[in-house]
Amino acid sequence: MFNTNIINFMGQRKIASIVSVFLVLGSIVSFTTKGLVLGLDFTGGTQIEVGYQDKANLTEIRNHLAAAGYENSIVVHFGSEKDVLIRMQDKPAAGLSDNVLKALRASQPSVTLRRIDFVGPQVGEELREDGGLGMLVALLVVMMYIAIRFQYKFSIGAVVALMHDVILTLGFFSITELEFDLTVLAAVLAVIGYSLNDTIVVSDRIRENLRLLRVSAVEAVINKSLTQTLGRTLVTSLTTLLVLSSLFFFGGELIRNFAIALMVGVFIGTYSSIYVASNMLLILHVKREDLMPPEKEGAEFDDRP
Repeated sequence: MFNTNIINFMGQRKIASIVSVFLVLGSIVSFTTKGLVLGLDFTGGTQIEVGYQDKANLTEIRNHLAAAGYENSIVVHFGSEKDVLIRMQDKPAAGLSDNVLKALRASQPSVTLRRIDFVGPQVGEELREDGGLGMLVALLVVMMYIAIRFQYKFSIGAVVALMHDVILTLGFFSITELEFDLTVLAAVLAVIGYSLNDTIVVSDRIRENLRLLRVSAVEAVINKSLTQTLGRTLVTSLTTLLVLSSLFFFGGELIRNFAIALMVGVFIGTYSSIYVASNMLLILHVKREDLMPPEKEGAEFDDRP
């Protein structure tokens, strides 16, 4: 039934498990000791949008702001290269916008103020809580959906894979100290959807082959199913990465971290659908009988004339 073209994915499952445990523990340690570099959306602060007549030099703007006492300001292009968004932790004290404009007009007198907004710390705390609650609800709904569509062992494997993906993505941002804002949170939720889609495709093929290939071992069935879906998985991942690479290189600094989070999530999600979700099925001892509908009592008499 099986030939030499079948890739022995599950033959490396112990090594993959060790790698996953090591990465998850490292992410948790970094997350608990260093935490995340939370953006203005979560911590509160001021956003100032200014406009230039010519292309704005971000390095020069940062230097002018630092000289004026705003050392930790985040300066990015907003829209075109003539529009600049300045983010700072300072509250909008009296004269803040005037002081910022005065510092910027030292080199470019034509700078104009477009907009100034303030995000309070109470709003930021509320966003943190709602974002965390959103991820927990998403995981719970996913578990219920897969348990209904497949079987509870498949749902446990899928949720473990999704938790694995979320923890590693958060750990990546903690270790690299990249700013974590609402766009990155949206990317993490998108990673959950991407990884879930990949896991469902693999699970559907495993379920189908478990029913068809009755003489093969479960591990061999999983290897065959993963090999059959590998082409689809790689094509989907590569095309997604092409789009995300365009966002990373040409989308501007405002959504760069969003693109990074999704690229990391695509790699991790592809890996977890093979070596986490599928591996969990073996750990939970999934059997063909788990997928067979229970026989009704007296079924042997149903066909009597």
